[in-house]
This record gives sequence, structure tokens and C-alpha cells, in this order.
Amino acid sequence: MTVSEFAIKHSLKTLCLPDDREITGGYVGDLLSWVMGRAQSGDAWITIMSNQNILAVATLADVSCIILGEGVTLDEELIKTANDKGINVLASEADTFKLSAMLACEL
Repeated sequence: MTVSEFAIKHSLKTLCLPDDREITGGYVGDLLSWVMGRAQSGDAWITIMSNQNILAVATLADVSCIILGEGVTLDEELIKTANDKGINVLASEADTFKLSAMLACEL
């Protein structure tokens, strides 16, 4: 399933979608050093972090997208940077548990 297909199916808000990649796995975490060392290429990464460091981690881990849960969003500058770096970012009001369950059902 692609990032856009997942977003549409689960009514997630698309903050930026410069590269509609295939989701091949998932990772949930907010401790950036753990995400860097454990997320796999192609994972959809679920987090509540919203600072600029998530963009660097997403690039290093080569995740298919960042999914921001619990109503978290990015400011316009970070959305522009994510677009420029080719990082897909989705957002949802759902908590990380529900987002994880949604993702697990698709894998």
C-alpha cells in the first residue's frame, strides 16, 4: 500500500506528499536515536515529535513517511523543508495506539 492509499483509506491529513512511496513496515517511537537505529527503510514512522530533527531522522532511516499522531502538526516552514527533502508527512487526531493498529492491519 502506498502512503497516499493509506492516508485516504484511514482519513489521515496529508501535510506533504512529494514521493508517494510504498509502505513496507512500521515503527512507532519518539526517542530519535532509537528510531535512527531501529526503523527500517520503507517503514511508516508514527510519532508525536514535531521538531526539525524528525526530518533528519526520516532521511537517515529512509522511512516511507512520518505519521504525526494525537493532533500534532508541522509549521509551514517544516512542511516546506519536508517537501524539499522528499519526505512524506501525514497527520491524524488518532492516538499512536490506534494509528499502530491501522498500520498493522495493512501489513
